[in-house]
Amino acid sequence: MAKPKVSRRAERKRRRKRAKARGLDTQAGTLIVDPEAPKPVVHVCSYGPDGFEDGDGFDAAELRAARSRWPVTWVHVVGLGDAAVIESLGRTFGIHRLALADVVHDQQRPKVQRWGEVTQIIARMTDDVGSAQTEQLSLFVGRDFVLSFEAHKGELFETLRERLRTGMGEVREGKSDFLAYALLDVVIDAFFPVVEQIGDELDLIEDELPTMKQPEITPRLRQVKHDLLQIRRAVWPLRDVLGGLVTGQCPYVQEETRNYLRDCQDHCAQLIDIVGSYRELTADLIDLQIAVAGQRLNEVMKVLTIMATLFIPLTFISSIYGMNFDPATSPLNMPELKWFWGYPFALGLMGVTAAGLLVYFRRRGWI
Repeated sequence: MAKPKVSRRAERKRRRKRAKARGLDTQAGTLIVDPEAPKPVVHVCSYGPDGFEDGDGFDAAELRAARSRWPVTWVHVVGLGDAAVIESLGRTFGIHRLALADVVHDQQRPKVQRWGEVTQIIARMTDDVGSAQTEQLSLFVGRDFVLSFEAHKGELFETLRERLRTGMGEVREGKSDFLAYALLDVVIDAFFPVVEQIGDELDLIEDELPTMKQPEITPRLRQVKHDLLQIRRAVWPLRDVLGGLVTGQCPYVQEETRNYLRDCQDHCAQLIDIVGSYRELTADLIDLQIAVAGQRLNEVMKVLTIMATLFIPLTFISSIYGMNFDPATSPLNMPELKWFWGYPFALGLMGVTAAGLLVYFRRRGWI
């Protein structure tokens, strides 16, 4: 189930609050986790070309036994709310404490880094299928294991886990480097449905924009712009991460796996191109929205200006006949007031003046 949406201001405030309460206490030498984070759920998959076994829960002795029986062990942790479990996993797999601090401080920029015999990979992934909101995925790749962390339970890796169970594809034939590639491939491919939805939304906005009201269009464009920024922040640095894996920053990446990682790089570059195109289209739609709003305002002002222009001479005529001059004093003092047809004459003069102005405006092409 997708997480409920909150405002960006509230999300930034929540992140700042959480950032103060997590990381690594260098004096005490202990991890500091967010007390509101969900407790870790550990899922262990061990496999090889000849079989597969999995289970939930973390036991160091059972984990060592599984690693001795199977070529590759994948430990996936969901939830970062228990420092003891994370530290225990770090000791079991020989992971540096600073790298574990990057796990609990889950606003890291995507990167790849060597910690002795273990390679750390930080990536951003969608927190739910089809969602533009992202969360951190932390991977640690060793000779015979992959240790991964995510903050919230999602369905992103269920397909990969099913492929391991059934033996479909090449994952069970590969080693830990191929599993790391498969995880990154799932992360990258999950962004394509998101950008497709954004593209559909932009097409709808483009079709509806000329007739849509301003209060309806502005929030939709702002949401699209925000989603594209989220995806760009996740995908753009991921290209460098894949480049580092291809060029040998992980000692366990085999040449055949590098070919697959290059394919991942191509998909990442394709995503970056699509996001860039959609960002430009969003900017164009915002400009078009401003132009349409300006055109509508001009039409309103045009009507109001015509009405005001028509009433200026009428007001002038009515003001003249509203002056208190006595015709009995002088024959020049508004003799029309004594006429039998004086009132119809004044109304007719106003009507002829207004009609004449309308004809003039139309001939000039102003209306």
